[in-house]
Amino acid sequence: MPATTTPSSSSLSSPTFSAPAHRLGDFTTDRRVVLLMALAVPVGLASVVAAWVLLRLIALCTNLAYHGQFSFVDQPITTGALGWASVAIPVVGCLIIGLMARYGSEKIRGHGIPEAMEAILIGKSRIQPKVAVLKPVSSAVSIGTGGPFGAEGPIIMTGGAIGSLLAQTIHLDDGERKTLLVAGAAAGMTAIFATPLAAILLAVELLLFEWKPRSFLPVAMAALVAAAARALLLDAGPIFAYSGVLSFTPWHLAACAALGVLAGLGSGVLTSLVYAAEDLFEKLPLHWMWWPAFGGLAIGIGGLIDPAALGVGYDNIRHLLAGDLALQAVLVLLVVKVAIWSIALGSGTSGGVLAPLLIFGGALGALATPWLPQADPGFWALVGMAAMMGGTMRAPLTATLFAVELTGNLGAILPVLAACVFAYGMTVLLLKRSILTEKIARRGHHVSREYHVDPFDLLRVQALMTHPVETFADTMTVAQAIAHFTTLGHVHTSYPVVDGDGVVVGTATRADSLAWSLADKEDTRTLAQALAGREQIVGYPDELASRIADRMALSGVGRVPIVDRDSGRLLGLVGRRDLFRSRAQRLRDETRRTAYFRRAS
Repeated sequence: MPATTTPSSSSLSSPTFSAPAHRLGDFTTDRRVVLLMALAVPVGLASVVAAWVLLRLIALCTNLAYHGQFSFVDQPITTGALGWASVAIPVVGCLIIGLMARYGSEKIRGHGIPEAMEAILIGKSRIQPKVAVLKPVSSAVSIGTGGPFGAEGPIIMTGGAIGSLLAQTIHLDDGERKTLLVAGAAAGMTAIFATPLAAILLAVELLLFEWKPRSFLPVAMAALVAAAARALLLDAGPIFAYSGVLSFTPWHLAACAALGVLAGLGSGVLTSLVYAAEDLFEKLPLHWMWWPAFGGLAIGIGGLIDPAALGVGYDNIRHLLAGDLALQAVLVLLVVKVAIWSIALGSGTSGGVLAPLLIFGGALGALATPWLPQADPGFWALVGMAAMMGGTMRAPLTATLFAVELTGNLGAILPVLAACVFAYGMTVLLLKRSILTEKIARRGHHVSREYHVDPFDLLRVQALMTHPVETFADTMTVAQAIAHFTTLGHVHTSYPVVDGDGVVVGTATRADSLAWSLADKEDTRTLAQALAGREQIVGYPDELASRIADRMALSGVGRVPIVDRDSGRLLGLVGRRDLFRSRAQRLRDETRRTAYFRRAS
């Protein structure tokens, strides 16, 4: 091999080590959150307007369908004067929805929240403009023609679409676009129910899939703006004011737990009924466009049995809280509403689930009242409402605050929380999926509802790195490196290349040796010369392991040299095996059961 002159370190372009002031903190949020908070203001205002429009459209459709009037005044649905002819009203309404979904957008089918979750998880938080228009219109037609649904699911989807559309006009990343989508959803829910705290918690428990100031602050801003602007267009909250009280004793705790368990079981039944109906519709030899019409037929027949089961049913919630419904009337309402709701929802029509869940839970609490401790009229119905919502939606904290804000009754928080906790626990143990995530899972996507801190965010690189490290000298020739990589002995996939002072000047990989060998197996250049000018991927011992893992994922390298920030001298190395070893240790710690205090045998 011809002799070569090794150039001095000063004659070669040394790699530049980027060592910015590394400030670790509790959060990673930067000043862009201010921009997102500013954008959340118009999103909140627009969502209130959308909610007002939706409620007016529902009233208009109801008056046209059941009263023959072109009016935006709220009037209850009644089928008494129409008789059997009223069965055709929801059939026609649901047929219109099927046509809108077929020739407009299939995204308007369903109850809104799963569609918003799906847009966040796999759609890069992008919602089409036509969905923002078609969703409230289809929901107004559905509910206005007797559909037993709530307005909150559609407005959550519509508010989310507003946030998404605004975000798509600005250069934002996926996470920021998601934040504005969820901000619109929270603002829409606030506008309908005057429950800003519950709306924010709903965003955290169901939609954000993270807990960061970057997302929390804009969502909170949108909900607060919606709460402030709501009074200008809609009635001031609470919309179901209730002042009943209950002494919270151990006996009452046990009663709340029992009602929570009962609501949890009911949640499982409801979820099973909805998807059993969907499975039956899947077997029909007809295009899905026609399925809602069959759901409308079930609605019409149910309306003949109990007209109170039709529509949003806010009056039913008020009666349940007032405790002025006979038990027989409550039982009929529960059975009919559950039947037509599950069939219609399974058929793919448009409408929300939250208001029906309140009615189901309230009816369950009312029916159980004779066997529960003494309380003010309607109190156990309130507890049942929250428990049914918390268990079915797997959002116990949201359901607790929702019940408190909805009624303005802060004294109910402990009984409601107790029932929600037990309902949530029951559904978590009984069901793998909730009524919201089952629909997403059926489309081939997995949703994890467990939030936790990345273990790599708690681990420093210095606790993870391997040292000492096998290295190549910068004076080694390319030919020698090729010979090393082609030996039969144990060879790593890459080696840090260091100079005489231990400073990393590059990394030589097996892929490099292959490329070099194809060009010239007898290449006499030194590694310092061959690697000059190449970007060097390095890490620092005071960094978090997550930073190194991200750097490896983005660059595609499997081994990262760890260097001193100031001098660039090699201190250690982190490879994929080191990361996997750390993760394996965490898994062992979480699965190994140990009793540290045991009586000696």
